[in-house]
Amino acid sequence: MMEYRKFGSTDWTGSILGFGAMRLPVTDKKDRSKIDEPLARQMMAYAIDHGVNYLDTAYLYHDGESERVVGRFLKDGYRDKVKLATKLPARIVHSPDDFDRFLNEQLKRLQTDHIDFYLLHALNHETWPKVRKMNVLKWAESAKAQGRIGRLGFSFHDDLDTFKDIIDAYDQWALCQIQYNFMDTEYQAGTEGLNYAAQKGLAVVIMEPIRGGHLAKEPPPRIKDILAKAPKQRTQAEWALQWVWDQPGISLVLSGMTALEHVMENCALAARASENKLSAEELKLLAEVKEAYRRLCPIPCTNCQYCMPCTNDVRINRILELYNEVFMYDDTRVPRMRYSQIHADQRADQCIECGTCEDSCPQSIPIQEWLKKAHDLLAPKKL
Repeated sequence: MMEYRKFGSTDWTGSILGFGAMRLPVTDKKDRSKIDEPLARQMMAYAIDHGVNYLDTAYLYHDGESERVVGRFLKDGYRDKVKLATKLPARIVHSPDDFDRFLNEQLKRLQTDHIDFYLLHALNHETWPKVRKMNVLKWAESAKAQGRIGRLGFSFHDDLDTFKDIIDAYDQWALCQIQYNFMDTEYQAGTEGLNYAAQKGLAVVIMEPIRGGHLAKEPPPRIKDILAKAPKQRTQAEWALQWVWDQPGISLVLSGMTALEHVMENCALAARASENKLSAEELKLLAEVKEAYRRLCPIPCTNCQYCMPCTNDVRINRILELYNEVFMYDDTRVPRMRYSQIHADQRADQCIECGTCEDSCPQSIPIQEWLKKAHDLLAPKKL
């Protein structure tokens, strides 16, 4: 049976696996709005019928179609079986009037009169001050009093200090959603942020537990050799998911599934999670796997951030990290997408070659040269 955990300091108990509607199957890979709705409905039904009781979407997912598909699905008898979570698109909020405009549109798309968990989407050092200055917390309290939203939370993509500042700014956060997996324990909020939130009573919802699918792919030979030494053989997805489920303080793990077989496998793993905890030997092997992935990186960057801040505001450490990810996971799509999300004024081509970063680098990395290579590889290609 599905395992359930107390959801932070709330009085609700959630399934350890949540259904993320960010990567629903599509009929046209070039158009994310073309969702294969019959298959998506089958996937969501299977998950809920097998114990999943948390369904997560957002205003921006699939160009808005994710909310519409979820809404039509829930209308057919599933709304009372799940807690529904969606998100305010903070980065495209331009005035306080947008808060009501977006929420009203979402309620209509989702064909419901309330959102159980409403998250401020992808908060960072730019979007959080913006919406806070617009009194988003006061607005949210009003929306809660009106019954349009149940509890407030946020999803996050930035550094640890920003994460702590957001948590400390409001004592009624119900949950936070962070990226976390066995490769990313120091990334963004990381383990320290996870523990900080859990100690404050927030439910911690994990996204990217298999790192956008990278940790479920066929691994390089060196990593296969390491895992072959394990006392129990597991699928790549099981290694990644079980590691996250074993971490204290985690309430729920979201998986953005694109195929019915993914849903079936993940539900089966969640049903066995409590009896399949990783041994000390297995945890040691995963630490070896992490180090083996790191050795695939061409740039010997330790993310010490001595190169920061850049005199011209270039996101040096993040750019080097994205370049390394291409080689770690043999994939350019995700790093290119994430590079495109860096503000144009902070990308690698804005380096003025002052040399300050190289003078500060304890690894003696030729940073200017690597920035040029990173931009050539990651920047959108001009037609």
